[in-house]
Amino acid sequence: MSFGQGGPQSQWDPWKPNSQQPWTGSDGRTPDWAALAEASETRNKRRRVLLVGGGALATVAIGAAVAVAVVSANNGDSQASNKPASQLPGASGLPGGSTGPSFAPTSAPPPLDPKEFISSKAKDTAPLSADTLFPGTQLTMGSTVYKKGPTASTTSCASVAQATLPKVLTANGCTRLIRVTYTKDDVAVTVGVAVFDTEAGATRTKDQADTRSVVKSLSGKGVKPFCDSAVCRTTTNSYGRYAYFTTAGFTTGKDVTTKDTKVFTTGDDLAEFAFRQIGRRGEAQASAAANG
Repeated sequence: MSFGQGGPQSQWDPWKPNSQQPWTGSDGRTPDWAALAEASETRNKRRRVLLVGGGALATVAIGAAVAVAVVSANNGDSQASNKPASQLPGASGLPGGSTGPSFAPTSAPPPLDPKEFISSKAKDTAPLSADTLFPGTQLTMGSTVYKKGPTASTTSCASVAQATLPKVLTANGCTRLIRVTYTKDDVAVTVGVAVFDTEAGATRTKDQADTRSVVKSLSGKGVKPFCDSAVCRTTTNSYGRYAYFTTAGFTTGKDVTTKDTKVFTTGDDLAEFAFRQIGRRGEAQASAAANG
């Protein structure tokens, strides 16, 4: 009996469950190698087709996902996601061109110039007196302490000036002259601050003053008369609408010489202090205007 006989032989299909492999041969047990090779080749071709097809589907799926993501980032409406990939905007049309938020340029207003407030009567409106310019009972310059003596203020500027100064003050429109005296040991200095309506008036006064333009020394309140007849050292300067002067000498009546460095130092210290006080007046008014 042969295993190959007994009825029609069924076709073996490697993809069909329970199908039988073909067997041929005289003893019925030898496989048909040609048929097996053909079936294996058919199976491999199908597998390759499926793998290639599956890879293409995966590529299309990934591409579609990227396209939807880009469109969603570029436009929030529902119609944007329906655009094909060929109609997507280029890189230049996508968001993210800048590295951060942009704002309109801003700039702080320029600071107010303190000198403007002490250069004209219209802006220099803060209270003005000997005590506002020269407060307290003493002042310290470096390591030196000067004791404050008498103060005075007058609208008759020429009456407290000597030699060539009265004419200069009057011609340039001096409206007030404030005086204060400070002492250190036997040296006394009177500081005089002349007030004008404009910076030009103060500047002209400084330029027109000479070595004989002198503010009268101010004594009293424990300060002996000085510089009435003795030789003294004087200075003249201006800042804003203020011209300021110093008259320095000995309370003993001794003449000042170029060797009397302590008189020069005292006069320079008090001139510097007057300049600073006028400047602080401008700073205070500029600050008040900026914060108001």
